Amino acid sequence: MMRPGARQYVVSRPLYSEDSFAEEHEKIYRHRKTIFEHFRQYFTCDAKRAKNACLSLLPIIGWMKIYRIKEWLFSDIVSGVSTGLVAVLQGLAYCLLASLPPWYGLFSAFFPVVIYFFLGTSRHISVGPFPVLCLMIGSVVTRLVPDEGPPANITGFEGLTRDEQRVLVACSVTFLTGIMQLTMGVLQVGFAVMYLSDTLVSGFTTAAAIHILVSQLKFVLGLTVPGISGPLSIIHTLVIIFGKIPSSNVCDIVISLVIIVVVFIVKELNDRFKSKLPVPIPIEVIMTVIVCGISYAFDFRKRFGVDVVGHIPKGYESPMPPNLHIFQEAGVEAFPMAIVGFAVAFSVAKVYSVKHDYIIDGNQELIAFGVSNIFGAAFKSFVASTALSRSAVQESTGGKTQVAGLLSALIVMVVTLAVGFLLDPLPKSVLGAIVIVNLKGMLMQVGQIPYLWRRDKPDCVVWLGTCIASILLGLDLGLAAGLGIELISVVLRTQFPRCSLLANIKGTDLYKDRKDYINIYEPEGVKIFRIPSPLFFANIEFFRNKLVEAIGFNPLRVLRKRNKALRMIRKLLKKGDLQWTSKGFLNTSCGPIKETEDEDNTDDLDLPIDFKDLPVQIDWNADLPANIIVPRVDIHSLVLDFAAVSFLDISALKGLKTTLRELIRVDVEVFIVACDTYILEKLYGCCFFDNEVQPSTFYLTLHDAMLHILEKHPESTEKNLGNDRIRTTVTVPNPGGGVRSRERNVCVTTSIYTVSVIFSSAHY
Repeated sequence: MMRPGARQYVVSRPLYSEDSFAEEHEKIYRHRKTIFEHFRQYFTCDAKRAKNACLSLLPIIGWMKIYRIKEWLFSDIVSGVSTGLVAVLQGLAYCLLASLPPWYGLFSAFFPVVIYFFLGTSRHISVGPFPVLCLMIGSVVTRLVPDEGPPANITGFEGLTRDEQRVLVACSVTFLTGIMQLTMGVLQVGFAVMYLSDTLVSGFTTAAAIHILVSQLKFVLGLTVPGISGPLSIIHTLVIIFGKIPSSNVCDIVISLVIIVVVFIVKELNDRFKSKLPVPIPIEVIMTVIVCGISYAFDFRKRFGVDVVGHIPKGYESPMPPNLHIFQEAGVEAFPMAIVGFAVAFSVAKVYSVKHDYIIDGNQELIAFGVSNIFGAAFKSFVASTALSRSAVQESTGGKTQVAGLLSALIVMVVTLAVGFLLDPLPKSVLGAIVIVNLKGMLMQVGQIPYLWRRDKPDCVVWLGTCIASILLGLDLGLAAGLGIELISVVLRTQFPRCSLLANIKGTDLYKDRKDYINIYEPEGVKIFRIPSPLFFANIEFFRNKLVEAIGFNPLRVLRKRNKALRMIRKLLKKGDLQWTSKGFLNTSCGPIKETEDEDNTDDLDLPIDFKDLPVQIDWNADLPANIIVPRVDIHSLVLDFAAVSFLDISALKGLKTTLRELIRVDVEVFIVACDTYILEKLYGCCFFDNEVQPSTFYLTLHDAMLHILEKHPESTEKNLGNDRIRTTVTVPNPGGGVRSRERNVCVTTSIYTVSVIFSSAHY
């Protein structure tokens, strides 16, 4: 209860071990379903479940029911038109990253968007080409169909031009990526994206931005550079670019610099004054129109040798089946594309879902992108995800639902069917410059390095490792390397946790790391050890070593020394060199007694100490007869804080039991506190307890165990008494239920007794 007018609470309750708490408080029995019952329930179908399944597979039914035409339609129209204009330019620009003719980017900005409109759960992301995926597609395309030399020996390439071969590769890889995403969605493994931490994704996208920047230099400089894929491809590409810089096209350089500077400045103004602007200034569209007009008027292509987009065919091409041979060649690259495409889209969707208060379903998103990519691949589009800048345009211009996305697809369709010819004179350097400007957000992530290094060095190592590996090895191998580094960091954190010895904060029932506080209380002969991680096969030995280091002795070594000492004492007594008197052991030998090493029967040195055939139990911390030396044990009680132990495996159970047995056999009482209920149930189920390790050693809280220890060993408190004293009253169960009399103030009832113990000031 709270004391009036004071920020303190007072609790009066019995002292609980796990056993006494279970006896006093009955648990509710809960039926645990078997694997067969879960399996049967999963495949059971009724009318309600069928209805929910339909609503889940077609999220459009859910949000269309609540669509507010008067309030949302105009905003969606404005957002759709703005996003559509950006999507046209980004489709053309990002297609260059995929090493495909530019107009295929318009297909990728149309077909996946239409499918996502029906199947997607996010209302704000803009589906379409994503530069990182385009670059990954481009690496496969240039590997199988290089710029120079013959293409790979693939069935189905016969009679096709180089561009047609590349389109076939891109569509087949996209189809395979879609199948992988759809399969993961059907199998409900959307949680897999959780293994891609924000740090890993940040390092990966930064490396991808650097790859994209390098790939666009040839368009900005007006150079002809062959596409190179594989490890160290970025270095080889830079070597070729720097070697050809003297032959750069000056007109392309000027156009690119003007576009970069103007677009960058206006984008910064859009960000700074976004609260005052009803719609962001579409500077990319404006500059594209201006440069396109100037290029047409002055004939940049013929007069200055500028490489332009060229003829854009009207309409859509007929569907095309994927090539199974390409599946075999590109299966390794398709899987990281499926993961990266979903991870990026899901991350962006999650941000907007939190901002606008609605729910997204990760598994349904996998299904939506899987079907979108499968359908789009049939119509010659490449892998779709979401571009951050395009999604920001759709959301910031007032988009409320995917109606805006559908309208943006209609804008792309209009360009494809009717006005695409207007973009014929557009220099490719303009598209390259637009791509570079849009890399700002990803490149600025480099600024996270100092912050991560100060706050979390393992996370910083993951960021740097992923980024460097992705730059040098390529995006597919880099992502795999980043995942490996991330998993290693997680394993190391759990395998080598920061164990600590705890001490009581005076005047409270709180226990903290003894190294962090000054005003602490540590009873004599008591150690409190905390391990802040699960116990499993990889860290159980680390736990045992840290425990030995914390208590200051090796219990197994002490046990063996004691058994050796007992063996020697028995031999001396048998020979008559040692006798027992009322004053203790008496050495009756005239000469010095030498310790003999008995090599036989060494196995019984690990058994519990047995004082049978001896006249008295030996005090191991006192001086022993016949110059026998045994390591001293300065503690009588050890408390293991299991509050942060979330699970134990079989190896950990065996190691823990061995450790407890060794400690108990050297007369150290062990108490385990704050153990999770399910761990305790597992201990019972695995026959963890026996005559030595008993359930009574488990206590509900750390403070309960400490009060029990201090009540059992009052000398631990008396050695630490100070001048200022306070009285702490604790009510503990009386197992016998009878009357017990103590010199300390004892108030006895029928079933419980209250003990008033004098502690030092500020203690409890």
